[in-house]
Amino acid sequence: MAGELVLLEFWPSPFAQRVKIALAEKGIGYECKEENLMNKSPLLLKMNPVNKQIPVLIHNGKPICESLIIVQYIDEVWKDHSPLLPCDPYKRAQARFWADYVDKKIFSNGRSLVFSKGETQEAAKKELIECFKVLEAELGEKTYFGGETFGFVDLALVPFYCWFNLYESCGNFSFDQECPKIVAWGKKCLEKESVSKVLPDQHKVTDFFTAMAKKFSAQ
Repeated sequence: MAGELVLLEFWPSPFAQRVKIALAEKGIGYECKEENLMNKSPLLLKMNPVNKQIPVLIHNGKPICESLIIVQYIDEVWKDHSPLLPCDPYKRAQARFWADYVDKKIFSNGRSLVFSKGETQEAAKKELIECFKVLEAELGEKTYFGGETFGFVDLALVPFYCWFNLYESCGNFSFDQECPKIVAWGKKCLEKESVSKVLPDQHKVTDFFTAMAKKFSAQ
């Protein structure tokens, strides 16, 4: 079933990190190929000719694109170990809803916070904090978003935990003060080897994207 498995990725990408965490949760070995997104490889362009973006999981020569789709594929193909989505159809639908919320709200507002200035940046900061408060309410008193087991929503959100330092630096606020339950949840996730071995250092992420934002604003 496993066969040849190759992941096209880029180290700061939270979307690639989702796939790597999912593979680690399942205990699946794979070959990792780092992409230069300024000079994309012929393999990436061949395997994802529509969006030309990472991550791409190549399974026995066949590409699967888009991080949440890849994670669901992994969960379906290797379903006998560490399920990531609930078995119950309603709970599974809810998990997909919240993972989609992360993509549409957390990623988009976080990107705007980092790469904008002035009123636009301030509005993005307020929206981002509010979105994290919504997620905090959904988490409630649970250990993970799905309950006592690390799952699909946790996997979708946790790569952004290593962006917290960047968000705080750009927005001049504190996650510890604004969303302490989310911070505690992130620390709990980092106790898992599948997460801690994948996520890069927060300061490395901050340095990389701060430099990118400066370059972007200078153009």
